[in-house]
This record gives sequence, C-alpha cells and structure tokens, in this order.
Amino acid sequence: MDRDRTCRSLSLAIPCYNEASNLDALLARCIANLDVLGLRWEILLIDDGSRDSTALQLAHWAAREPRVRALLLSRNFGKEAALSAGLDAARGETVVLMDADLQHEPELIATMLQRWQAGADVVYARRKDRRDEPRFKRVFTHLFYRLLNATHPRVKIPPDAGDFRLLDRHVVDALKSLPEHNRFMKGMYAWVGFRAEELPYTPRARASGQSHYNLHSLLSLSLSGMTAFTTWPLRAASVIGVNLALLAFGYGGYLVLDYWLFGAEVSGWTTIVVSTMLFSGVQLLSLGILGEYIARIYEEVKGRPLYIVSRRLGQGLPAETPTPD
Repeated sequence: MDRDRTCRSLSLAIPCYNEASNLDALLARCIANLDVLGLRWEILLIDDGSRDSTALQLAHWAAREPRVRALLLSRNFGKEAALSAGLDAARGETVVLMDADLQHEPELIATMLQRWQAGADVVYARRKDRRDEPRFKRVFTHLFYRLLNATHPRVKIPPDAGDFRLLDRHVVDALKSLPEHNRFMKGMYAWVGFRAEELPYTPRARASGQSHYNLHSLLSLSLSGMTAFTTWPLRAASVIGVNLALLAFGYGGYLVLDYWLFGAEVSGWTTIVVSTMLFSGVQLLSLGILGEYIARIYEEVKGRPLYIVSRRLGQGLPAETPTPD
C-alpha cells in the first residue's frame, strides 16, 4: 500500500557560485511560488566559495527571511560537492534542487510536487532541445550519453536532464548513503533507482553573469562520469591492444613467409619506426586511462571530507521536522 503523499514540508536547495547579481530576483520568485503551495518550506543556499558579494547577500537574506538558510563553504569545492552539502542539510519531506542563474524556473516546483503526489519519487526537468547551444556541445553531449548508457545497461541516465529535480526523502537518504568522493550527481540520481518521471521544459537565458562551465569543466565532468559509472575505457584499451597485437603478429608472419618463399628483403627502417610509434602511443594512452582510475582510487582512499562548512546562517525548518516512515 502506498504511503501518504501529502507533502508537509519542502526544502529548496540552491548551490551558488558568484551569483550575487541574481539572488534578489531568484529569491523573490522562489518565495512567491513556495508561499502558494500551502506547506512549510525552507530555502537552503550553498555558497561554494564565491569571490563576489554572494556571501553578503546570503547573510542579508538569512537575517531578513527566517525560512532562508545559508551554508558558506570554506572554499570552492565544485557544484557536485555543493549539491551534496544541500542534500545533507535539507530537512524537508521533499527536496528540490535548482541552479541560481534563473534558467530553472521556480514556477515548475508546483508541477513537480503534483507529480510527486501522484506517485513519482523523482521528478526531473528535461530540456526539450539544445538548439540554443553550440553545435560542438550538442554533438559532444549526445555522444557522451550514448557511450555512458550503452556500457551500463542496468542504469540509464536520461540525456538532457540536469540537476533541476524534486527528490523524495527516501531518495535523498539513499543518495546520502553513497560514500564516494568523486561524484557525478546525474549518474547517482539514476543509480539509486526509484520511480522517476521527466518534466519537459525550456530553460530561459541566464539572467546575468556568465556560465561557470567552460570546455575544460565539461570535459572534466564527462571524464568523472565515465570513470565513475563505467569501465569501458579500460576494456577499450584492452581490445585495442589485442587487435594491434594480432595485426603485428599477422604482419610479422607475412614478412617471414614472404622472405622464405620469395626471398624478398624485409622493408627498411620506416616500417619499424612507424610501428614503434604506434605501439608506444597505444601503450601511453592505456597507461593514461589506467592512471585516471588509479587517481580516483587514491582520492577515495584518502577519505577527506567532501566539503567543509565555514559558517551556517539562518534557521529554516526546525530540526525535528518529521520525515516519512
């Protein structure tokens, strides 16, 4: 029998990095949309080591609005760590994650909550299209998700779905139980399972400022996703090595037979040099792939905390807020 789907409390967790120019408009819209839901709510803002006046803005809002809380991280730990900090601190029966740049519309929270009340454990916003992005990014994103999902058949990560989503308390607790430090949140949302529904949407243009994701950041996040949720790069290196070895043995056998049967001289240094460069490149590539996995093992073994909170501002929901059984 399904449990009661009456939502009594909701936490809205928003990671922030240099978003001072967006906070006033963002929080005004969030508060207006949360007030009409008829439940207790809190807004949890995580300052991920911003270099502008974001921390001052958060302190102002936490003092002005008792339902606004802020966590100031000791430095920039990255968005994945900031999202994890929000999940750890959220007290609501349901938790909504969204960005601070106003591309994620707070007006969709009510629709997400309706889907949750109808039985979904996760409601994630999925972009209708990516026509507003550069062609290179669209092709790269499509290829990334194809590779990731093709090599991990039991866990399907929906393409074009970001961090804008509503999570049931059971899902939040499951995510909090995962111990890894090198986090790819989109993969972790899918790995824990539960009933998930997509909500198509078209993101608005960024209100102000610039995106913090450049080409290097996207490549780094993609590499983290690949190494965290699939071992296909290791298998690919093995397959390439086996095939090249077979080709080398075949070519060597051909040269030997050609010499025995026809007395042809073995070709000169060009073949040797090219072959050596090819095999050396494959070996270095394989070592690089292996090194990426070893580096992630090293990070996990050190056991350092995922993030460090330097200050906590505001009260938000009472700590004793009941959670569902």
